[in-house]
Amino acid sequence: MTAELAEAVRRAVGAVTDPELRRPLADLDMLRDITVAQATAHVGIVLTIVGCPAATRIEADVRAAAAAVPGIDAVEVTVGVMTPDERRALTERLRDGRAPRQMPFGPDSLTRVIAVTSGKGGVGKSSLTANLAVALAARGRRVGLIDADVHGFSIPGLLGIAPGTQPTRIDDLMLPPVAHDVKAVSIGMFLRDGESVVAWRGPMLHRTVQQFLTDVFFGDLDVLFIDMPPGTGDIAITLGQLLPHAEVLVVTTPQEAASDVAIRSGLVARQTGQRVIGVVENMSAMTLPDGTALDLFGSGGGQAVADALSQGGDPVPLLASVPLSPRLRTGGDAGVPVVLADPEDPAARAILAVAEAIDRTGRGLSGRRLPVSLR
Repeated sequence: MTAELAEAVRRAVGAVTDPELRRPLADLDMLRDITVAQATAHVGIVLTIVGCPAATRIEADVRAAAAAVPGIDAVEVTVGVMTPDERRALTERLRDGRAPRQMPFGPDSLTRVIAVTSGKGGVGKSSLTANLAVALAARGRRVGLIDADVHGFSIPGLLGIAPGTQPTRIDDLMLPPVAHDVKAVSIGMFLRDGESVVAWRGPMLHRTVQQFLTDVFFGDLDVLFIDMPPGTGDIAITLGQLLPHAEVLVVTTPQEAASDVAIRSGLVARQTGQRVIGVVENMSAMTLPDGTALDLFGSGGGQAVADALSQGGDPVPLLASVPLSPRLRTGGDAGVPVVLADPEDPAARAILAVAEAIDRTGRGLSGRRLPVSLR
């Protein structure tokens, strides 16, 4: 009976998920000796690195899992750290045969890459990207988010990732922080204390974006969002070279000054081979309590961008007009996106409709090599 009870504890503890790697501890070879004596479970586990930021949560989850096994009255957990050889074996297993610093999001990847772009800043592109990522994660999709707006990074704050939080390093792999079930990485996570400005030019920007795509371990993703900087500069060109198969979502506001520039960002993306899948008009008319509409930035800009990008190519739909919303702003300031904080808010409903449209269409498999072998 004692051996059977110990095996039951091993199964329960092995099913606990590492919050960063998002895999069961048993699959990660993090379990060690597990014994039971006089209804007390003695559980040994190892963490990937010294000072693992998820250590407290992992130990608590292990303790709870073991205690939930019928017949266990007490739990003692011993926590150690992987040896260099064990850690090396883990990273090789996580790469699944992929060479170090090889980008996993190439044309044959099953991950759908969506770059969210705009012609100019201040149109709410990052807020929309964060909310779309969280909305798709809430629909059960595995979602990653790269903040490629190096000079104007804001994704950590919008997702509520605490200042100073950094990716966890396992040898040459970086594990991105997870917020609202979205794995996210941003240059803001790497700035030293007191730094708040990134003053870089082309080569540094190119290398940073490339490292985000190659050195950050996102695991198996359904969707990878990339929050692009405004305009058509160095990073847009870099992403076009690295991810020519990516899809592009263009964000604009209703006024002509924004929509004219947004058209250019879509055209540049198309020149690199990327496909524009839709337009989102942000900051559209807001319905006031008396029923009147406040169109602070005018109207029609989103449809104008969609019409212009539809000429001479595949039709580009206007996926939604997201109204001005105080809750959208306050949710971003609080680090709780409005699609979670207040899903009935008009802006949240519009964003959720875009997430549903993206989820429904999926990425086509035509022309891609699938990882299938015939035996």
